[in-house]
Amino acid sequence: MTLAVSMSGAEVRIGGRRILGPIDLTIGSSEHWLLLGPNGSGKTTALSLMGAWRQPSSGVVEILGSRLGRVDVRGLRRRIGHVSHRVAEQLRGELSVLETVLTGRDATLVTWWQRFSDEDVGTARELLETVGCDGLADRPLATCSLGERQRVLIARALFGAHDLLLFDEPAAGLDLPGREQLLAAMAAARRPTTVLATHHLEEIPPIATHAALLREGQVTASGPIDEVLVDGPMSACFDLPIVVEHGNGRWRARAR
Repeated sequence: MTLAVSMSGAEVRIGGRRILGPIDLTIGSSEHWLLLGPNGSGKTTALSLMGAWRQPSSGVVEILGSRLGRVDVRGLRRRIGHVSHRVAEQLRGELSVLETVLTGRDATLVTWWQRFSDEDVGTARELLETVGCDGLADRPLATCSLGERQRVLIARALFGAHDLLLFDEPAAGLDLPGREQLLAAMAAARRPTTVLATHHLEEIPPIATHAALLREGQVTASGPIDEVLVDGPMSACFDLPIVVEHGNGRWRARAR
């Protein structure tokens, strides 16, 4: 099996304090993973390693066949799409929605120095239609609602046909209609490999195939989603007796 992500004994320490790891985790190409855990469990830090935005303090991390510490991460990042508040906060609000999507081709934040063909623009418009935002193309990004911006970021991440797509709590702050529109966009945005970090089972898209549970920087369970999202492992992860329910392609959890 070709691996998109491989972590072996990976740790991240800040100021002498270990905030993640040691983690052993492998994610195969064509798999769709979920990182689930309470706040502060290390989900965003794990995604920062997968996105080549952070180096491990120790251990080995390989992303798309390249080992962190031995590869030019600028080139590696162009193969990875990101949907996160970190990216959203860095993008300029005066950019049009269409220009925002176009920045995804080379993983940049502006379009000033880039040249785009008519085919590029056409592809960007098609991606906006895929996520239900084709009517927003000419609007400044800053005028879009939170849910609209998140769907625009999905279109941006898809531009350039990235090999790995990372979602960091994309539904945070959305109302119910916004969340459902986002999940529909995520389902339409299938790519060879995706990883979603969240702490709400209701935000899991139907395409998810595998899951890893994190608690206090450690992986407490990982594997096929049907084997991981069950009462026992979930209760241990959240330190609360939990009942997990699954039906019609959606997941739910409640306290026992």
